[in-house]
Amino acid sequence: MIPSTVRWAAINAIGQLSTDLGPDLQNQYHQRVLPALASAMDDFPILGCRDLALTCAAFEAHAASAVLNFSENCTPEILAPYLDGIVSKLLVLLQNGKQMVQEGALTALASVADSSQEHFQKYYDAVMPYLKAILVNATDKSNRMLRAKSMECISLVGMAVGKDKFREDAKQVMEVLMSLQGSQMETDDPTTSYMLQAWARLCKCLGQDFLPYMTVVMPPLLQSAQLKPDVTITSADSDNDIDDSDDESMETITLGDKRIGIKTSVLEEKATACNMLCCYADELKEGFFPWIDQVAPTLVPLLKFYFHEEVRKAAVSAMPELLRSAKLAVEKGVSQGRNESYVKQLSDYIIPALVEALHKEPDTEICASMLDAVNECLQISGPLVDEGQVRSIVDEIKQVITASSSRKRERAERAKAEDFDAEEGELIKEENEQEEEVFDQVGEILGTLIKTFKAAFLPFFDELSTYLTPMWGKDKTAEERRIAICIFDDVAEQCREAALKYYDTFLPFLLEACNDENPDVRQAAVYGLGVCAEFGGSVFKPLVGEALSRLNVVIRHPNAKQPENVMAYDNAVSALGKICQFHRESIDSAQVVPAWLNCLPITGDLIEAKVVHEQLCLMVERSDNELLGPNNQYLPKIVSVFAEVLCGKDLVTEQTASRMVHLLRHLQQTLPPATLASTWSLLHPQQQMALQSILSS
Repeated sequence: MIPSTVRWAAINAIGQLSTDLGPDLQNQYHQRVLPALASAMDDFPILGCRDLALTCAAFEAHAASAVLNFSENCTPEILAPYLDGIVSKLLVLLQNGKQMVQEGALTALASVADSSQEHFQKYYDAVMPYLKAILVNATDKSNRMLRAKSMECISLVGMAVGKDKFREDAKQVMEVLMSLQGSQMETDDPTTSYMLQAWARLCKCLGQDFLPYMTVVMPPLLQSAQLKPDVTITSADSDNDIDDSDDESMETITLGDKRIGIKTSVLEEKATACNMLCCYADELKEGFFPWIDQVAPTLVPLLKFYFHEEVRKAAVSAMPELLRSAKLAVEKGVSQGRNESYVKQLSDYIIPALVEALHKEPDTEICASMLDAVNECLQISGPLVDEGQVRSIVDEIKQVITASSSRKRERAERAKAEDFDAEEGELIKEENEQEEEVFDQVGEILGTLIKTFKAAFLPFFDELSTYLTPMWGKDKTAEERRIAICIFDDVAEQCREAALKYYDTFLPFLLEACNDENPDVRQAAVYGLGVCAEFGGSVFKPLVGEALSRLNVVIRHPNAKQPENVMAYDNAVSALGKICQFHRESIDSAQVVPAWLNCLPITGDLIEAKVVHEQLCLMVERSDNELLGPNNQYLPKIVSVFAEVLCGKDLVTEQTASRMVHLLRHLQQTLPPATLASTWSLLHPQQQMALQSILSS
């Protein structure tokens, strides 16, 4: 028999590897690992206890912990075949009587339910009575963590199985939680944090059915969110170093010549509460409206809460949710008599606060989140945003781009340093990825501003052009080039005639980028060519030949339809179609139109697919000579495309699909039988069957 120390180490290693190597480890080795972990939860004899004082209970709890680690990176499909064995073993451990084992089993069961989702319904009736019994009976002070873990497990099981299955038990569980919430809990009781999270999960599970409980949930949640940090300040060079204290609940940061010690438990409770408020606003939408006037003044100041990143992140995430809740409540008439002016007032409070916080934010990742939140708020508020706010956002974008460039230069210098190593290289790689996310969000915000204000935004675009034009350079990252192209695409598409003045500057860049080595850059560039072909009129006309040449390279590339290239291919085909549609007099249409038809259908980019297939339908409806070809020779190809499109998923709008069916029925009735038969014979048997089914229905 293997010594217990070895088994302990093996379980520990599997747990750690499951976290470090997931999800690859789970995908490749589930059939070996999961049965082994299930057997490790059995009560087996202990050997080698002279080396390590282990007990069966410790082994069982340790194995349950490894199951937790493994299941966290599992898909429901991987877990499903093993659930019988795992859940039955965890149920046995739940009844073990030893608190350490029960806590481990509860945490593992929660993770398994969360990862297996609807597959867990089969076990619900067996599991829930045990969970409720622990929740009700674990009342001693020594059992507080056990009760807290049962809350976590119940709420995750409820989310996994869904509202219909969980509804009746949910009522009983919430009665218990309400009675606990009404009782006086000690400040160090872990139940508080677990209960806040359990309420939020119950809300996610029950949706609007949770609204009656909000009057119970919100007061203590707001109280936790409004907690003041417990701070101790000393001199940075003081002998009385907080770091040297034995109090693990204190965290220290140095600001200038001051050392600040902060009680972490308070900050963690505050962060949890802020996250929960965001969760409720997100889940309840307009149902959250009655609480906005209390929550907004609580969270907006926390955008600059520099003691704790999680608090700032939660506050940032909540901003668009609060605005969305207010807007929906007004639109649906459940805003207690408030109208759009209330949404404007809230927007005027939130957006400037976000922009100001962004200006002072030291963390790049949170900068990206703030930019994302600003973008969402702009999309919700739309024209309610006034020119002064647009000015402040544009000025902040300039500052963001400048600061980002400075950070990139600093990283380049670090990479040249003598002590540069692999670890530092990995750190720089992570920082570069965060930087790209910042640029991505800048592009998103500018796209939203352009779509919202159209030509009225162009004076701001002119100001920004000196910041954006360098992003087209070959020395920039592919992501920067893509974002710069997308911004011009938005200007050309949304501003139309007003954007023609920019074509001379940007179209040469666009044409060159059509053959960029990066497929995302190519996609943005060829999409832009399609936009310019549609709206550029006589300004685009001299460039039609060059555009055709560039698109031809993309479309004819031998790997054009590989997964990484298919989006660029589809957008190039769409752009070619727009040249056929808007510049036919400038092309050899007898060659180009059939070449375009030969590329159809497109199936990767579902947005462009709908545009292209509608264009095809329109051309058939008007009996386009170049499309049909001499003696209707391209008709079989057209019918074949119709068949593929109608049998595919989301390749066409419902309206276009019905028009295609109408056209096919018309062809059936009007074409000579011999032509119809030869057209049909060129289709695959599956296409023939599918079309017959569609036409006969």
